[in-house]
Amino acid sequence: MKVRIQDLYRHCYGKYGIGAFNVFNAEQVHGVFRGASKVEAPVIIQLTPVARDYMNPEMLAGTLNAAGKIYPAVTYTVHLDHGNFDHCTKAIESGAYNSVMIDASHETFEENIRITSEIVEHAHRKGIAVEAELGVLSGVEDHISIDEKHALYTDPQQAEEFVRRTRCDSLAVAAGTSHGAYKFSGGQGLQLNILKEIQQLLPGFPLVLHGASAVPPEEVQRINLAGGRISEGAKGADDLELLEAINYGICKVNIATDMRLIWTRIHREFFRDTPELFDMVVPGRAYMNELETFVARKCTFLKSNNRI
Repeated sequence: MKVRIQDLYRHCYGKYGIGAFNVFNAEQVHGVFRGASKVEAPVIIQLTPVARDYMNPEMLAGTLNAAGKIYPAVTYTVHLDHGNFDHCTKAIESGAYNSVMIDASHETFEENIRITSEIVEHAHRKGIAVEAELGVLSGVEDHISIDEKHALYTDPQQAEEFVRRTRCDSLAVAAGTSHGAYKFSGGQGLQLNILKEIQQLLPGFPLVLHGASAVPPEEVQRINLAGGRISEGAKGADDLELLEAINYGICKVNIATDMRLIWTRIHREFFRDTPELFDMVVPGRAYMNELETFVARKCTFLKSNNRI
């Protein structure tokens, strides 16, 4: 059942996190829906502008509509991840999304407010929620590439002003995570003090954590043993810190890198171990099965299982 993201936030705040999974193809859609169904957890289906270009917006919308019928017990919502003004406008007009993220975090504070406010006004007229971003996340994911030395933590005082002036429905904050597989190269970890201060200034307001994949070392090792070249220094979000972040208002937990690592490991090992085969169904089916298990475990870890 497709629902409003605001309703998910209202139920989960301070109790559990909701996994927001980035999907790019039908195998990933099946894996996420099957995993959510397995543990009765609500999920946020995220589509990036890159995913829209890759599959075509109509194809994506049709795939998700079909998934809603195939898995009727799953509570889900559809979200545009990291959109610019044009991306958000098109997504709002399409009627296929329950929420959009306008990412103007690289602009000045005032310009971010101006752009976000315009999208909020447009989206709210259509009953669509808006996620905004304040502060800059380092790392690389899709079109995002930011040198780590320019990464800026979210200022709690600015966060309060930003939410008040833009009327956005949730806020993605920069508290130490980054996109891609190298999330904490400095070993500093998640800045929980920032989240705590923001919560004090914005009690009950939903916060979003981007770059929340775990990047398991065993996945990296298996990929490299199968011919990959991912640095052994790849590091993801710490489990204990992530759970504590939920207590400080993190409602939406973005997961993309871990899903890509599983895909890469399965396909590298498949081609290494069975070089005589050329059947996409074999690794595709294996990926759906493992993604189902991964999503079920992640939702259970976030304590969102048995919530529907």
